[in-house]
Amino acid sequence: MKEYWQEIRALTMRWVRRLSREKFSMLFTLVQPMLFWLIFFGNLFQRAADMQVTQASSYISFLTAGVVVMTVLNNGLAGGVDLLFDKENGFLERLMSTPIHRTSVILSRFIFVTTITSLQVLVILGVAWLFGVQPVTGLLGVATILFIGMMFGVGLTAISMAMAFSVKSHGDFFSVLGFLSLPMIFLSSALVPLAAMPGWMGFLAQFNPMTWAIDAVRPLILHGWAEALPHVGMVIGVMVLFDALCLYGGARAFRRAIG
Repeated sequence: MKEYWQEIRALTMRWVRRLSREKFSMLFTLVQPMLFWLIFFGNLFQRAADMQVTQASSYISFLTAGVVVMTVLNNGLAGGVDLLFDKENGFLERLMSTPIHRTSVILSRFIFVTTITSLQVLVILGVAWLFGVQPVTGLLGVATILFIGMMFGVGLTAISMAMAFSVKSHGDFFSVLGFLSLPMIFLSSALVPLAAMPGWMGFLAQFNPMTWAIDAVRPLILHGWAEALPHVGMVIGVMVLFDALCLYGGARAFRRAIG
């Protein structure tokens, strides 16, 4: 077990060092979600949004939960990109030929993506605080938001890595990525509540795990524990099922890829 965790730590640090060498990528990875969605989109629709519909003091406060979960979505679905490039340049094949546990490659990627995503979520909550949005559930609520994000991110990262092992080129990967991400965002309660959606969109959004995550995070920010606890309990059950299905599919794709 000691050697196994050494492998995971070494591979995780490899992802960290790769990111640290890409200064602009690291900067824009942190800035993009809060700049484009929270600040620009939130302020743009501040007056257009009906506060009685959103049941929030401002549109930015309503949007914060959506931006948090959108960040988890984008990071999770992009989690397999580096593995895909390793596969294309032959490094992954050489890595698999070394005497290491093959699962350490997967676990290291999960740890890296989860850590980066959690840092982004904290940055987003910090920027939201500058706009007067403070989670009413306090630090425990922030920890719960991170936990929900991690649970949602595990399944998404598994989907991304399954795609990385299954597709033939990064062009195919990014095509599928774009096809998945936008419908998941718009068929969710990220931008408007379900009650404000057209009937058919609201119906489909109920089957989107992203909606469940947002509807659990939003009361943690806006309303308090009394309203949040039922949603948190439900989202844990939904995410356990979602993660189990995604991990099963990811494991099958991994086994097929390594023969």
